[in-house]
Amino acid sequence: MAKRQTLQLATEGGKAVAPATDATTEAPDVARLPDVAGHAAGGEVAPSPPPLPGLFGGEALDRMLHAGMARATAGISPAALGLAFADWGMHLAGSPGKQAQLAQSAWSSATQLALNLARSAAGPAMQPCVEPEHSDKRFQNEAWCQQPFSLFSQSFLLTQQWWQEATTGVRGVSKHHEAVVSFTARQLLDMVSPSNFVATNPELLEETVAQGGYNLYRGWLNALEDTERRITGHGPAGTENFRPGQNLAVTPGRVVYRNELIELIQYSPQTEKVHPEPVLIVPAWIMKYYILDLSPQKSLINYLVGQGHTVFAVSWKNPGEDDRDRGMDDYRRLGVMAALDAVGAIVPQQKVQAVGYCLGGTLLSIAAAAMARDGDDRLKSVTLLAAQTDFTEAGELMLFIDESQLAYLEDVMWSQGYLDTTQMAGAFQLLRSNDLIWSRLIHDYYRGERSNQTDLMAWNADATRMPYRMHAEYLRRLFLNNDLAQGRYAVDGRPVALTDIQVPIFAVGTAKDHVAPWRSVYKIVLLTDTPVTFLLTSGGHNAGIVTPPGHPRRIYQVGELRDHETYVDPDRWRESSPVHKGSWWPEWRAWLARQSGAPVAPPSMGNEAAGYPALDEAPGRYVHQA
Repeated sequence: MAKRQTLQLATEGGKAVAPATDATTEAPDVARLPDVAGHAAGGEVAPSPPPLPGLFGGEALDRMLHAGMARATAGISPAALGLAFADWGMHLAGSPGKQAQLAQSAWSSATQLALNLARSAAGPAMQPCVEPEHSDKRFQNEAWCQQPFSLFSQSFLLTQQWWQEATTGVRGVSKHHEAVVSFTARQLLDMVSPSNFVATNPELLEETVAQGGYNLYRGWLNALEDTERRITGHGPAGTENFRPGQNLAVTPGRVVYRNELIELIQYSPQTEKVHPEPVLIVPAWIMKYYILDLSPQKSLINYLVGQGHTVFAVSWKNPGEDDRDRGMDDYRRLGVMAALDAVGAIVPQQKVQAVGYCLGGTLLSIAAAAMARDGDDRLKSVTLLAAQTDFTEAGELMLFIDESQLAYLEDVMWSQGYLDTTQMAGAFQLLRSNDLIWSRLIHDYYRGERSNQTDLMAWNADATRMPYRMHAEYLRRLFLNNDLAQGRYAVDGRPVALTDIQVPIFAVGTAKDHVAPWRSVYKIVLLTDTPVTFLLTSGGHNAGIVTPPGHPRRIYQVGELRDHETYVDPDRWRESSPVHKGSWWPEWRAWLARQSGAPVAPPSMGNEAAGYPALDEAPGRYVHQA
């Protein structure tokens, strides 16, 4: 198929580069890791890092300083921000035409605002001179149409519009720096939005007067409780009502394998006969696995078991400082490959329907490519749920990915051995600050109310840590260098190519995904030479995947793209694909059934004779690690 791009293998003298460092040996400093398979960029063997002259000498001192600074900067590199604003500022200073355009825009906005204010003073409220973006719900209430609150909101929106114009379209500024400056300006403006203050928010002002300030008193108590919970390490208020093994992750099953990184759970059959090919689920390790086994009515795992599938799921260990040197290859070997070995011993002579979610899907694609390269044909199909294999369009997360930011982040992880849950959560919250930060401040602290926790919200608060080496490798090799899509990602010393995967692929993207944008997920069509069934569902990265049958607001589109057909770009595919109402789960289950053989009797729980005895009841031990 003509759509394929040439794989850019890292070579030396026309041959593949030498093997990478053995993952079983002590890992070198990640900041000194070679770009590809043990070699530095440019093809030369990277020398071993010299020993540091004591704890407070050389590089160690710099790293300790950066790690300390990160506590004050929320993990954001000051150098990265400084470079972005310097790039923008110098190019803007040398662009008198752009400056004149901005001056004209400022004058036009001020004139519109003055005319609107004058007209509203002479009669009923006028139509606003600027409308917020469709996703901006802050100024929807009719009270914002009355003065002086209309003046507050309109001034803010016009200022926001002007800064968007000022930080974009400056000739010569790099796309990355432009995105960083625009994003930062938007975050700073959102901090001073009139909706965030009682005196300038008519809704809050009315509530405060009506309740005699009692809402602010309740909000103060909520703030004290949240502070205490953060200090003591407890989850948000209400999460104590949701516990794995009690009302979450309750699908019956047994742990049938455990190593230093994973527990493998086999779920008990719920039908007299099952499809012969087992399903192996590899979730992301950034969160607990039970996102796919929430309350029974929202559990994808329970749904699959109820439809006659033998399901296995990986439950990742929550790493600590001792796991600092575990890398991506450890997660592949001790995670995907160890789980495949166990599944093969418990359900012998059957190929596996492998499923990967988010980071787990990226790891599964790497493992599948390596298996195909090495002639390992144990896979029957591959399903990727909101998982990226090409990272050139990875959304606003790329704002936090450049050489300066990664070096800063590596120093933070180097100092403690892992990336902490609060450090990861901060970056994700910034991507949706209006929904996850400011709206919560208004709801919990100004109105003094508490949202009812749901199983999905409780799961979201149950985050895990990320080992130093693994996360640094993941960010550098995949996000920064895009090695997997470019054919440079090495497994066992040799690069892997996704074009080697020959089994059918089912890829799911979610329309409102801020973590794995659906157009980025769609690129699996370009990177493989096998039939790909692509499905786009409404919802976000988590809620779009957790969409059980009967969901009242979900829609999806689906279609098969074959490698011998003319390439269809994602937007044209979306325009031409019919829209279906409801959950996408039945569509996927039907696809899995088409890859399966005739139903057979369920396999045994574990296989003690083969070294895989049935151990603890599901959900096992690792899911309870804090």
